[in-house]
Amino acid sequence: MGRRLLACFGKGSSSSGGAKETQAHEKSATADVSAEEMRRGGAVLVELFSSQGCKTSPEAEILVSRLGRGDFELGVPVIVLAYHVDYWDYMGWKDPYGSSQWTVRQKAYVEALNLDTMFTPQLVFQGRVQCQGNDQDGMLSAIANAPKFPAPSFQATFERLTSGSESLQVSLTGSLRSKVDNQGANIMVALYESGLVTNCPAGENKGRVLSNDYVVRKLEKLCTVKDISPKKHVSGTVTFPLWEGFNSGKCGVAVFVQNNSHHIFGSQNFQLPDNI
Repeated sequence: MGRRLLACFGKGSSSSGGAKETQAHEKSATADVSAEEMRRGGAVLVELFSSQGCKTSPEAEILVSRLGRGDFELGVPVIVLAYHVDYWDYMGWKDPYGSSQWTVRQKAYVEALNLDTMFTPQLVFQGRVQCQGNDQDGMLSAIANAPKFPAPSFQATFERLTSGSESLQVSLTGSLRSKVDNQGANIMVALYESGLVTNCPAGENKGRVLSNDYVVRKLEKLCTVKDISPKKHVSGTVTFPLWEGFNSGKCGVAVFVQNNSHHIFGSQNFQLPDNI
């Protein structure tokens, strides 16, 4: 994509599949949806598209960190995911968490939402509406007005696999609690990491210490479903390769249902157990 189609805005600017049975694992644990999330209803999925190479992205990162830790009085729970795009890497600093996969995901939203340009920082809510990533009022309004769906009732089992390179196996079983029509939908599983700190010696943020939370490290499709009732039982497994320095205490897993129009129909969040 040409650079003329990209923008970095400030406030006010307009591998999937189960592991083989022969693989060894050293630890496993099981988690379920929180009682609080079940009581309050389904969460709103908030997706941030950001880059350490964008001068105004750090403020958006602070905003979503506050959102994720509950600094705002909201009527619904939220699940935050931050995708670091790679199209600002040419500015002198290569984002260590940037990926062309996340750039492609943002481009799909740009097309689905009929936007003229890709920009960072950008927030997308339930796959349906968006605003600039450092617009606090716009963010809170979008969350309040976003359509709400029941959280899936998945139970999650986590296994740390050590056969060959280390990986994390996530097995899910439960119901979506939302109907899926004959157009179908994908059940997506994201592995994210918080508490990341980066000294930035070059680029637009030269000399700054950047803090990042909810950074998506891996994203896999659990399965595709079509024409099923809210109570239909669904199960599957994804396996995530792990990176050097992986710390389960800083990581979580988000599960969400997304149709071909990129709309989100329910999401669920799990913190990884400390013992995994």
